[in-house]
Amino acid sequence: MSEHTSIDTLLERVREDLDRIGPREALTAYENGDALLVDIRYAALRDRDGLIPGAVVVERNELEWRLDPQGSHRLPEAVDHDLRVVVICNEGYASSLAAASLRQLGLHRATDLIGGFQAWKAEGLSVEGA
Repeated sequence: MSEHTSIDTLLERVREDLDRIGPREALTAYENGDALLVDIRYAALRDRDGLIPGAVVVERNELEWRLDPQGSHRLPEAVDHDLRVVVICNEGYASSLAAASLRQLGLHRATDLIGGFQAWKAEGLSVEGA
């Protein structure tokens, strides 16, 4: 018999290993050249709500392939395992799981944005195309 875990329990576990950050800290890290902002929201949400200026859009199902520094399909920004990646989803749930997956690939500084895009927008930070 296998042990089953609820999604809430799984989120709690993966977040223990993440140094999650808020919108203003993410913006500062990006502006200082210390973080790559990666938007994993699906197209309908990006079309509806806009984009964070400077964020790289990577569909969730491509994330690991695009950010693996050793992968043949990596983004130009995915240069090494020390890259600080801040994953952004709509509300900060899927991004935690995605950041944990990136950590399993060796991207030890991967984290996510607390509250996701909606928190960014609520802070009044810049959004393009909204």
